Amino acid sequence: MPELTISGDEFRLGGEPLQIISGSLHYFRVHPEQWADRLHKARLMGLNTVDVYVPWNLHQPRRDGPLVLDGGLDLPRFLDLAAAEGLHVLLRPGPYICAEWEAGGLPSWLLADPDIRLRTADPAYLEPVAAYFGQLLPLLRDHLATRGGPVIAVQVENEYGASGLGDTAYLERLVALLREGGMDVPLFTSDQADDLADGGLPDVLRTVNFSGDATAKLRALRKQQPSGPLMCAEFWSGWFDRWGGGHGTRPAADKAATLDEILACGASVNIYMLHGGTNFGFTNGANDKGHYRPTVTSYDYDSPLDEAGDPTEKFWRFRDTIAAYAPLPAEPVPPAGRKLGLPGIALTERASLLAQAARLGAPRRADRPLTMEELGQDFGFVLYETVLPAEGPGTLRLSGVRDRAQVFVDGQPVGTLERENHERALGLRSPAPGSRLALLVENQGRVNYGAGLRDWKGLEGPVSFDGAELTDWSSTPLPLTTLADVRFGEGAVEAGPAFHRGTFEVADPADTYLHLPGWSKGNAWINGFALGRYWSRGPQHSLYVPGPVLRRGVNEIVLLELHGVHTPVAHLRDRPDLGPAE
Repeated sequence: MPELTISGDEFRLGGEPLQIISGSLHYFRVHPEQWADRLHKARLMGLNTVDVYVPWNLHQPRRDGPLVLDGGLDLPRFLDLAAAEGLHVLLRPGPYICAEWEAGGLPSWLLADPDIRLRTADPAYLEPVAAYFGQLLPLLRDHLATRGGPVIAVQVENEYGASGLGDTAYLERLVALLREGGMDVPLFTSDQADDLADGGLPDVLRTVNFSGDATAKLRALRKQQPSGPLMCAEFWSGWFDRWGGGHGTRPAADKAATLDEILACGASVNIYMLHGGTNFGFTNGANDKGHYRPTVTSYDYDSPLDEAGDPTEKFWRFRDTIAAYAPLPAEPVPPAGRKLGLPGIALTERASLLAQAARLGAPRRADRPLTMEELGQDFGFVLYETVLPAEGPGTLRLSGVRDRAQVFVDGQPVGTLERENHERALGLRSPAPGSRLALLVENQGRVNYGAGLRDWKGLEGPVSFDGAELTDWSSTPLPLTTLADVRFGEGAVEAGPAFHRGTFEVADPADTYLHLPGWSKGNAWINGFALGRYWSRGPQHSLYVPGPVLRRGVNEIVLLELHGVHTPVAHLRDRPDLGPAE
């Protein structure tokens, strides 16, 4: 593919003017067997480019480990598919990406250092960044447009102006690392209009992010950057959802009008998102602006392509808008894909989580509870256990919980403490001296934006009962990366969190949606693939199941239900329930 250059106020590709018309598509939120479909539909909507983040935390889950680049993390394959579709790529390697993604893409092991200053020139942070780029960037060189590949430009960091850190030396060092790593295509930064002055560098192209009022925002960009192409690097066509809120939507007609306004100005654009996808497993992020708010599993984002990759009204309106500025492909847009419906799947086998915790993680003993980061753990749960020193009623007090603790005495549930509600104390009764106290703590998503990125997980500081500090703790990590060691049986289990297992048969696999009426809160797997979290709190009341996860014949479903269910039955339905529009 030809090389992108900047000439005056224009992008040029192979010497010809280029108006970049792009859409964001995150390979790590889409099943890899569906990448080609999503890229094809991007081109059919009229896009000439796709924009993609790179999540450091998934690619390097261990500090000194090699990069993970297989399966759903095969970034080179994704770039090859984009090139095969004739699409250019805007690459955004971070190291921080935000994206409503767990910790904004920063790996949890960074937080094992309590003094680390993230997103600054602090050597404790920059040294692992340099090591990561040292592994990643050489793998991407042959995918650059300067070498005939699809990557035409690379972003430096992400919305750094909003961080409030103002560490220009950090941004300069990132530029140097990218150049040393062979990234010889144009570099750019992206910031909201009010942050443009603080987020950029003199010799790096600035771009602006916004939802509406395009002319004014582009004017702010031109004021900050008197020459160079105008570009909106994130045109927010929708929004994300949080547990306990509504389903965020943005009117298609309004968004199409803003897209038209951008293109009519001659500006380039990246639609965030073209296709949102899904926060599979435990990968959702969270916000904390005084109240901790975890993001839901679906990242549908009210995008032109919905969570299953089907065109929406927004797709067609955007396509019609783009047609006034660029030729559309002649091929027809595929219709919505077939969806599978299979009601009434009985989950007849059960297994207590507390009883089998030792099968799922190796406990460590200490005088205090250990955080997830101290345990070398990214996602999932930690089971904390100790004994109560006295009989009778008392108050259990925590210094803090991150993010949700279910409390048990001798295996019986006695209450729940949530970070979201600032809960730190619980009244309970100890049946006898030496009664067993257990707290199952869930990481509901590390903060991905703002000042709260140092968001370690687990129990904070000392824990006391009736004024006496509790010591001699066992901390068992439960990452639940595999369920192979869970031992299921028929019939009831003791009170508390339990795995529920069932099977169902499929003649012809297709996309579907898992609905769980009557279930409370937990996580779901089908054939070992982690679909994500469910929660009756809503707004989301279904989980997207990619067709490639299913197989012909017998399939397995496992739910970890944290509280309880009266009738353990699940349903596969042909449409989602993302909750009432907000």
